[in-house]
Order: sequence, then C-alpha cells, then structure tokens
Amino acid sequence: MLVVEDDLRTRELVRESLEGKAQTTLVGTCAEALHAAGEREFDVAIVDRMLPDIDGIEVVTELRRRGSQTPILLLTALGSVNDRVRGLDAGADDYLVKPFAQTELLARVAALYRRPLLGARTTQISVRDIDIDLLGRRVRRAGQTVHLQPREFDLLALLAQHAGRPVTRKMFLEQVWCIHYDPTTNIVESHISRLRSKLKRGFKDDPIETIQNVGYRMRESV
Repeated sequence: MLVVEDDLRTRELVRESLEGKAQTTLVGTCAEALHAAGEREFDVAIVDRMLPDIDGIEVVTELRRRGSQTPILLLTALGSVNDRVRGLDAGADDYLVKPFAQTELLARVAALYRRPLLGARTTQISVRDIDIDLLGRRVRRAGQTVHLQPREFDLLALLAQHAGRPVTRKMFLEQVWCIHYDPTTNIVESHISRLRSKLKRGFKDDPIETIQNVGYRMRESV
C-alpha cells in the first residue's frame, strides 16, 4: 500500500492503523509518490490532499493518466460536497475527512481491497462501434480516439458492462462516485451530458439512451 502524507502525526496514525494488516510505503510529497508508483502497482493508495509541493488531487490525476488502476482513498481536512466531488471526479475511489477514526480508515481500506478492478475479468469491451480499453483507460469510436475525463470513462465502462440493460442513477452514484443515493444532486446528468457530447462528436447517432425515471442504457446496435 502507498501512503502519501506529509503530516507526521497523521502518517503515524495511518501506519499504526495498518500495522500487521498491510505492507506500506510511506512518502510525503507528490514527487515521491509518483516515483514510487512508477516502480510498482500498489494494491491501494492513501493520498493526502494538502501536500507540500502540490495538491494531492494532482497525484490522483497523474496516476489515472498513466493508466493506473490502483484504488485511491483521499484524506483531507476539506470536507465540503464540492471538495469531495472534485476529488472523486479526478479519479479517486473514496474520500475520508480528517480527523478520522482508525476503525473507519480500516473499514474503507478493506472495502477498496475487496473492490474488483474493472479489468479483473476482461481488459477490453466493444459495444457497437465503441472500443474500450479498461486497463489503459482509452476509448475509440469507429477508430477515432475519444478523450474522456476519469469519471466520464467510468460512466462509459459501467454502461458498456451493462450494454442493453438499464443503469440506474443510484447505480452510477454508488459504483462510480461511492455516494449513497442523493435526490438533490445532478452530478450524474451533467457527466452523462458531457460523455454523450464527446461520443457523438462527428457522428449522427447517440449510443446512450435515456430511460425516463430510470436512468440510462447503452444501445447495443445502431
């Protein structure tokens, strides 16, 4: 496990919490984190938001840009909804606000260990004229590269894995953002809108179908 935390007290708390449960690599800066991640793929990464050299979100963004599938837990003192959404949109899998209880940290880390990687069973999905590389996190439509943000990619992967079947708003929130159902947020709709726009660019048809009062479905045929 990779732990990226510059605060010595917090780092020691995390180390004590994980002692005997996981072998950890402790670093305190973004540069050290990216160097360590370049040497090997970690089972889980715990990344602090407030690093001395750069925002921890940049660590997450760079790891996802490199194609890393490591589950990432963000630690932060910034606990607003917007802060959490920004971290999750960058590619983090979960978010824990400081101060935190050791028991909650362990529970969240255990959940990340249990979560299967998208590429655990297959590394490629093809639906219609859309090809999705789950490990490399790359998308092509009719041979043309489609550049997606991390959450847009996750939405498309979930839709493709359920091609021909509805994916509910609740499923998107829980599986992509790790957020329990919240009727007040339009985060799913706004991200689906951007995803659709990118997939349709240069094409006449929309591969994503809206199912009124249910969610969305990936069309299997043109």
